[in-house]
Amino acid sequence: MTSTSTPPGLARFNDLDEPEAFAALHETCASTAWVRRLLVARPYATSTDLYAASDAAMAELITADLEEAMAGHPPIGRPKPGDPASAREQRGMAGASAELKAEMLELNLAYQEKFGHVFLICATGGTGEQMRDAVRERIGNAPEREREIVRTELGKINRIRLARLVEEDARA
Repeated sequence: MTSTSTPPGLARFNDLDEPEAFAALHETCASTAWVRRLLVARPYATSTDLYAASDAAMAELITADLEEAMAGHPPIGRPKPGDPASAREQRGMAGASAELKAEMLELNLAYQEKFGHVFLICATGGTGEQMRDAVRERIGNAPEREREIVRTELGKINRIRLARLVEEDARA
C-alpha cells in the first residue's frame, strides 16, 4: 500500500495490480520499454516523481522504442475513432477549414514519406494553423534532428496523459 500522504489518484495508480497498471500506462504511451520502466519504479510518492520517471524513460528509448510509441498516434487531423484522448488532443484541427485539413493531409503524407512515421506533435491547445506551420518547418529537418524533436514531443504528450490518468483516478 502507498503512503496516506500520496495524492489519492496517484495512490490508486500505485495500487493497481501490474496488468492493470501496464494497460493504463500503455494507453498513455505505446512503447513497451517506456511502460516497463515506469512500472518498475512504482510506487511514486508524488506526481513530480512520476513525471521525472517518464522523462527518464523517454530519454532512454532507442529508435525501435520510439517507433513503437509513434505507432500509437494517429496522423494530425485524423484522430482515432472512438478515442477520446486522441480527439481531445487534436481539438485544434476539429474546426479547421476543409482547405487546411486537405493541406494537413498532404503535409502528413510528405512527412511520412520522408521520415517513415507520422508527424508527431503535442497538439493539446494548438490550432490547426500552428500544427500546419510546425510540420512545414520540421519537414526540412535531418532525420536525427527530427527523431530528437519527436522524443521531446512524446515526452510532453506523456506528461499530459499521465496527469490526466492520475486526475481521472482521483475522481474514480
